[in-house]
Amino acid sequence: MPSNPNSPTALRRKLLVLGATLPPASLLQAQSSQPIRIGSSLALTGPLSSAGMLHKIAGEIYVETLNSRGGLLGRQIEWVVKDDQSKPDLARTLYEQLVTVTKADLLLGPYGTANILAAIGVAQRYRKLLIHHSFGIPHLAKYELQFPAWGIGHVPETTFPKTVFDALAATAKPPKTIAIVTSKFPSAHFLSVGARAVAKNRGLNELLYLEWEFGNRDFGAVASRLKAANPDVIWVGSIGLEGSLLIDACKRIDYFPPLHVHLYPAPQPMAKSPDTQGALAAALFEAHAPFTDSPLVREFVAKFAERAEQAKLPDNTVETQAAASYVAWQMFEAAIRATKSIDDLTLAEWFKKNTMDSIVGKLRFDGPNNYGDDHLRLKQVQNGKWVIVWPREYAPPGTQLIVK
Repeated sequence: MPSNPNSPTALRRKLLVLGATLPPASLLQAQSSQPIRIGSSLALTGPLSSAGMLHKIAGEIYVETLNSRGGLLGRQIEWVVKDDQSKPDLARTLYEQLVTVTKADLLLGPYGTANILAAIGVAQRYRKLLIHHSFGIPHLAKYELQFPAWGIGHVPETTFPKTVFDALAATAKPPKTIAIVTSKFPSAHFLSVGARAVAKNRGLNELLYLEWEFGNRDFGAVASRLKAANPDVIWVGSIGLEGSLLIDACKRIDYFPPLHVHLYPAPQPMAKSPDTQGALAAALFEAHAPFTDSPLVREFVAKFAERAEQAKLPDNTVETQAAASYVAWQMFEAAIRATKSIDDLTLAEWFKKNTMDSIVGKLRFDGPNNYGDDHLRLKQVQNGKWVIVWPREYAPPGTQLIVK
C-alpha cells in the first residue's frame, strides 16, 4: 500500500528536510542587518569626469538622506562606486567585478552612453536589473531588465528637435535657415542627425553640416565655416566645453550667432560667459519653480550647492545631469518600497506595470525598450542663469524665450 503523505511520520520527514534547507536564524539575522549594496561606476577621471562628479555628489546626497530616514527594508544603503576613467572597456570590467566579487545586490549604470552600453552587456549576462541615468540612444537599449532614469523618450532624435523648432516657430522671428555642427560623441551625433531630418521636414534651409571628433579643442575652422554660411540658427551637437569653445572661436573672428542651440553644454561656463547670453540647450530640470515647489527638492538643491562648492567644482547648481542621478535613486526607492524586495525580476516587473513621480515629471516604463515620455525641455541663458523657456508651463513666471 502507498504510504500516507499526511501521516505523522511523513510530516516529520518533510519538516526535517525543510529545516535542513533553511539558513540558521543567526544567518537570517545577519542578512537583515547587512546594508543593501548598490554597485556602479562613474567617470571620475578622464574626459567625462566633469559630469561624472555631478552624478557622484547627487547620489551621495540621496543615499545619505535615505539612510537618515532608516534606509530601505530596515537596512542601510551602501553605494559602491568605482572609477571607470571614462572608458567603456574598463566600465565593463568593473561591472563584472561588482557582480562577481563585490556581490552587489543591485546595479546602477555609469555616466555616458558608451559606458552604459558596456554595463548593460554585463547586466544581461548575469540577468541583473540595471537602472541608468544618461543613455542617449534608446533604440540600442534592448535588454529587458534595463530601465532609464534619463526621461528622453524612445525617439528623442525626433521629439526633442520638434520641441526646439516648436519653440523657435513661436517667436516673433522664426528661423528660415539652419547650420548643424556636431561632435561625433555617440548620443550628441545621434540627436544631431535626427535634428537634421526634422529641420528638413519643417522646411528649414540647411546651409551647413559639419562633424568633429570628440575631444576636439580647436574650433577655428568650424567657426569660419559658420560665419560664411551665416544661418538664422545653429544646432550645436556639443557635450561639455565644446559649445563654449566654439562660441569663443566665433568671437575671435567677430562672428556672433543670432541663435545657437547646444545639446549638453558644461552649464556654468556657458551661463557665466557674456558671449553666450541667449544660448539655448536641452534640459530635464532647472533649479527654479515649478521644479522646486517640493521642500525635498529644495533641500536637495541646497545640499548639492554646498557639496559642489566644497569639491571646488565650477558649477554648484542642480541641472539635467544631477537631476537625472536623483531620479535614478528615486526609482530604486519607489520600486523597493512598493515591492518590499530587492529581487531583480520583482523590481523589473513593478517598473513595467507602474508609473512613478520624479523631479523631472511622471515616469512610465511600458514603451519600447522600457522608455516612456520625452521630458526634454528647452532652456536659455538669461542674465547669467539657465531658465527653462519651453514648454511655457515649465518656465518661471514672466519668463519667455529671447531672440536677438
